[in-house]
Amino acid sequence: MSKVKSGAAAALQDVLRDGMTLAVGGFGLSGIPADLIEAVRDSGVRNLTVVSNNMGVDGKGLGVLIEASQVAKVIASYVGENRLFAEQYLAGKLEVEFTPQGTLAERLRAGGAGIPAFYTKTGVGTLVAEGKPLAEFDGETYVQERAIRADVALVHAHTADTDGNLIYRYTARNFNPVVATAGAVTVAEAEVIVEPGALDPNHIVTPGVYVQRLVQASGRVKDIEQRTVRPRAESAPAGAAEAAPAVVPA
Repeated sequence: MSKVKSGAAAALQDVLRDGMTLAVGGFGLSGIPADLIEAVRDSGVRNLTVVSNNMGVDGKGLGVLIEASQVAKVIASYVGENRLFAEQYLAGKLEVEFTPQGTLAERLRAGGAGIPAFYTKTGVGTLVAEGKPLAEFDGETYVQERAIRADVALVHAHTADTDGNLIYRYTARNFNPVVATAGAVTVAEAEVIVEPGALDPNHIVTPGVYVQRLVQASGRVKDIEQRTVRPRAESAPAGAAEAAPAVVPA
């Protein structure tokens, strides 16, 4: 059976349900599976636990699920760009589990590797470690972190073949590789889909064995989370630079 589906809604058909855990690749608005996120919104599923580095911004990325009140809990490392997210959290409508960024990546990687838990020094002595087992190794205290396994994982790749092998491009290779391995069902959207054998095996990041469904990404404009610009300095005429003053010994 082909892994390639006709669209995002078809790719998510019969795998979404209320109360499920959804892991989503991307970082802010970089490398996010935007088509698949919008298909989740359109499906109407609710009470989701969303695992992602952050929750996009208001009205974009995972922010659309916040706007639709479909999220009950978020496991993330940073959520500072989403005003509505903050409002829902402060109003007690949204549960948040903050996890240090590296720890979050490792929890997802461990989930994909079949490792139930691991120990890290990150967070020891802080609120992050409250209620978690501690252990001492070589005279240092470590906190136990549990792996994350999601019911469904959503990722964005630049290039895929029809067998589901994935290649990411530039900064889109952020959380996507670890998210792809952490789902019981992984659905990928790709900008370019080629036939099997067209990809250099040395360039494949996520093997197709981890990907159950694949969809062609739409040709949308990629949003920039924050754009900072400054006026271009006028170019000085050639030879106009002043000579550096001579240094006179005291």
